[in-house]
Amino acid sequence: MTTDRFNLSTLIDHHLDTGLSNKAALHSPHGTVSYGELYRSMCAMGRALRALGIQREQRVLLVLDDTPAFFTAFLGASRIGAIPVPINYQTSPERICFYAQDSYAQAAVIEADRYEELTPALQEAGVMVISTEPTGPDEGTLHMRDLIHSHEGELGAVPTHTEDPALWLYSSGSTGQPKAVVHLQQDITPVCRHYAGDVLGLTQDDVHLSTTKLFHAYGLGNSLLFPLWFGGTSVLLPGFPAPHLVLETIERARPTLLFSVPALYNAMPRSPGAGSRDMSSVRLCVSAAETLPAHVWERWHEVYGLTILDGVGSTEMLHIYCSNTERSLRPGSSGQAVPGYQIKLVDPDGGDMAGADSGEMFVRGGSMLAQYWHRADQTRSVLQGNWYRTGDRYRRDEDGFYWYEGRVDDMMKVSGLWVAPAAIETVLQQHPDVAQAAVVGVETDRLTRIKAFVVLRDGCQGNDALARYLRQWCKDRLASHQFPHLVEFAADLPKTSTGKVRRFALRAQETAKRDAPAAHAV
Repeated sequence: MTTDRFNLSTLIDHHLDTGLSNKAALHSPHGTVSYGELYRSMCAMGRALRALGIQREQRVLLVLDDTPAFFTAFLGASRIGAIPVPINYQTSPERICFYAQDSYAQAAVIEADRYEELTPALQEAGVMVISTEPTGPDEGTLHMRDLIHSHEGELGAVPTHTEDPALWLYSSGSTGQPKAVVHLQQDITPVCRHYAGDVLGLTQDDVHLSTTKLFHAYGLGNSLLFPLWFGGTSVLLPGFPAPHLVLETIERARPTLLFSVPALYNAMPRSPGAGSRDMSSVRLCVSAAETLPAHVWERWHEVYGLTILDGVGSTEMLHIYCSNTERSLRPGSSGQAVPGYQIKLVDPDGGDMAGADSGEMFVRGGSMLAQYWHRADQTRSVLQGNWYRTGDRYRRDEDGFYWYEGRVDDMMKVSGLWVAPAAIETVLQQHPDVAQAAVVGVETDRLTRIKAFVVLRDGCQGNDALARYLRQWCKDRLASHQFPHLVEFAADLPKTSTGKVRRFALRAQETAKRDAPAAHAV
């Protein structure tokens, strides 16, 4: 095969050629799947999709939990040059209709327990529906078990070009309507070689456990791309990753790497019996999706003696491009540029900023998206030459470590001074009564004021005295202008499907309150 040809499904062929046919590729509650078994189910699924009329570059929606079926469907579509489009397993019928129409999907593979709920919307959009399991007496129902059984046999991979599309991932929609991020076959190599290889040092001996789902770029890399690239094993955790279930899975499956998010790294040590859990198999932990506060890093290290490497990535860059490493680490920071990637900070006028300073982060590297589907203006906005404009504001210190300050549009100018919401949120979350916090700017009497939405830990009661104390707590630990003027206690915070706080939703909520007409007595 020439160097301009690559099909990500052939990663499995390589492992069979090197004698890993009987090695476990997947562990899950459904059982263990070897590389040889995964190869056969992938080929059968590819043959089935082709027999159903799915052609090269046509989209196949995957509405699947983290199970072997996801791997079979994803790789089967890739095998024939079709484009797998993973989306959130909990997608609503209204949103599934949007995905189907936006992507022009020809088929959708969905979990059997969502079949009755989602099928009408999919069929209305002209999408062929394939269930993971039989769903009833309807003889017209397509399901994977029969399809794979009736289409057994080897299937060569379509020799896709490195610049052909490989997969689509819909953005989490943290700033509005989800956008389809188009990634090419060539994008797979940089994240596997540079982040997984150079930063994490992965080998075929590693066992991966990710609490982030496969439909998300972070989870897809952790559980599918990285293990398949190196010949490792993926431990699948279907359902909601409750803290005690994650710890139980670690004890049972013995992963060597744990990929998770700050909320779970904060919650796991606080779950019942957490301190006595056997974590001896884990050699390294990874955090992403949002910044890991230093106090959460320190608590995790204190309880388990394990190092967490926090980093920043995005759907647009496919995975992590800035990270701490075992040799170069500062808790609370997002680390430094991953080998193979370059980062720069840009001022509001578009000028590059040298040395220690703050600005909008731009990044470039081989895994950058090709485009947003149906979003030409937004594509041109974020792709500036060979740089991707992240929309995140970072501070770079004297040693080249990057510290998150918030989204560019989340920054607040208060009394003529810029305020980063992340700095206040981090300090609030260090208070023993605070579980979560989100900070936004709100307009009061034509002035921008800082408002904190605070979720308290179980058993704690929000009141005026605690609100005053939290304001003073921030004043004592930050610059004089970095404290919340207003504190509202909330039961929960609006979040994306991947756990990021939707600050824009909080701002919209406050704007609606401000603009609502005053109630009139009757």
